[in-house]
Amino acid sequence: MAENDAKPKAEKKTADKKDAKKIVQLRYCAYFAEDMKLFDTTEEDKAKEAGAFDEKFTYKPMVYITGSNMLFPALEKAIGDAKPGKVTEITIPCEEAAGPRDPKLIEMYRDKEFYKQEINPFPGLRVTLGDRTGTVMTAAAGRVKVDFNSPLAGHDLVYRFSVSDPIEDATEKAKAILETEFGTSDGFAFDISKDKVSITVSDMAKFNQNWVMARFKIVSDMRSVFGVDRVEFVEVWASAKKEDKEEKDAPAEE
Repeated sequence: MAENDAKPKAEKKTADKKDAKKIVQLRYCAYFAEDMKLFDTTEEDKAKEAGAFDEKFTYKPMVYITGSNMLFPALEKAIGDAKPGKVTEITIPCEEAAGPRDPKLIEMYRDKEFYKQEINPFPGLRVTLGDRTGTVMTAAAGRVKVDFNSPLAGHDLVYRFSVSDPIEDATEKAKAILETEFGTSDGFAFDISKDKVSITVSDMAKFNQNWVMARFKIVSDMRSVFGVDRVEFVEVWASAKKEDKEEKDAPAEE
């Protein structure tokens, strides 16, 4: 009985390791197919050329976990099949991307609803109403028309991209996940074994409200990439060194 119970568990662990996903760096430009207007990119120079540069955005390669199903299925497959360093282009039909536009998702509001939130509505403005985000289409005569369709709905899309060789170093993989989900890996330390991933949390993260939510996605990513079930977060709270405390408490010289 005990021997039979142990065998499936060993097989499951082997399968988990085999199915562990890879991490690559993805560089891309994304266009609306009808007029090749750029709507998203990792490349600063391309954004500037297209007049779409956003100074608040950091342009750099995107860290991506293959097979994570975070992208359109056709794009996901193309990334998985791409050769490292080679530029690949794919056109995704509307039906396989964000789908067709739904007229029922275009709604009318009184402008008072926006002024209550200190929002001055104008065409093209992205707004959040309740738990939905939409785009203002028109604003006139006290009425505001908002489109809650995805900005990509109704469009065929073109992606030009290249992928790097997969990241192989375990610590670099862990850092890439932290940088993707939390924005930085500075101050974190990692202990990675075949059975678990242990993450020592940085001092900055302990007081960051975004950390509470980010760690749930980090756990999921670590499990996918390393094929482990156990992910630990270690918080170290060290007291000030004795000499530092004495120096701080010492009376100031006159």
